[in-house]
Amino acid sequence: MRTTLITGAAGNLGRRLAEHLLTSGHELRLMRHRRPLPRSLAEAAGATVVAADLARPNTLGPALEGVDTVVHLAGVLFAPRPERFLPETNTAWFENLLRAALEARVRRVILISFPHVEGATSFEEPATGRLDRSPVSVHARTRLEEEQILMDRTRGTETTPIVLRLGMVYGRGILMIEAARWLARHRLLGVWRDPTWIQLVSTLDCMRSIEAAISRHGVEGIYHVGDEQPVTLQDFLDSACRTWGSPPPLRLPLPLIETSASLCELFARVAGTPAPLTRDFIRIGRVSYWGDTRRTRAELLPRLEFPTLKEGLHTLA
Repeated sequence: MRTTLITGAAGNLGRRLAEHLLTSGHELRLMRHRRPLPRSLAEAAGATVVAADLARPNTLGPALEGVDTVVHLAGVLFAPRPERFLPETNTAWFENLLRAALEARVRRVILISFPHVEGATSFEEPATGRLDRSPVSVHARTRLEEEQILMDRTRGTETTPIVLRLGMVYGRGILMIEAARWLARHRLLGVWRDPTWIQLVSTLDCMRSIEAAISRHGVEGIYHVGDEQPVTLQDFLDSACRTWGSPPPLRLPLPLIETSASLCELFARVAGTPAPLTRDFIRIGRVSYWGDTRRTRAELLPRLEFPTLKEGLHTLA
C-alpha cells in the first residue's frame, strides 16, 4: 500500500487530516518535531510516527524513505514579528523538504496554501492560479514563494506538484474558530467595520479535497478549494455567534485593532508566549479573497458536502 507523509501531523489541521485518512484505510507516516501526537493517533493501525526537523535536512531522508505522497502542513503560526521568521519557516524549510522529497523520488508533493497569495480578489475577479502577484502580508508572500519553488523545482522530475489553496476552514475544533468562540463567550470578540469578503470551506470538505489530491489520477497544479457563496467576515462571525448563543462581535475602529495586535506581539516577545494576534494577521485578514473553483470541481472534488455556510453552519455548534 502507498504511504502518505503528513508534516505537522501534531498540529490542528494535521491531526484532523490524519484521523480522516485513517478511517479511509490510508497508510500514514506522521511527522512530528517538538509537539507529541495524541496517543490514540500515534498508536492507530496504519500510522507510523517519525521525528524529523525541517530545519535539519539530514533528518528528512529517513522520514521520506518509501513515501509516495507528502502533504505539507507544518509551520510556525502564532509567534510575534512573523516578518523575521516566516522567510525561514515557510520558504527555507519547505526548500529542505522538497529537496529531500525529490531525492527520495516521492510521487506527489501537496502544498497546502490559500488564495490570499494572489492579493485582493473577488467573486467577479477570482484568484486563478497565478504565481506573479505581490500580496501585502508576509504570510501570503512567503507562501507564494513556496508555491513558486514547488512548481520550479519539480519541473522535469518524476514528482508531481499540487497546490491546494483552501478558503477559510471552519468547523468545531478548528483553532481560529475556537479562539473566536472563546472571545465571543467572554464578550471580547471584535472585528473591523469595513466589509471583508471571504470564501469558506468546511472542515469535512477540506479533508475530502486533500484526500482526493492524494488518491485521484491526473491531479497536478493549483486548485482553489472553497464553497459556492461569498460572505463577509463580519457576517460569518455574526452567524457563528448566533449559533454559539453569544453576543455579536463588536465593530471596532481599525486603529484600535492594530494597536491591540502591536501590544499582543510586544507581550509575547517579552513573556516568551504565543501571539494569537499580530499586525500581519490583520493585514492578511483584511484582504478580500475568492478562488475560482471550477478546476477543483472538474478534477478533484465534484460535490461539496456543505456548498454554502447555511448548510454547514451547524458544524460550528
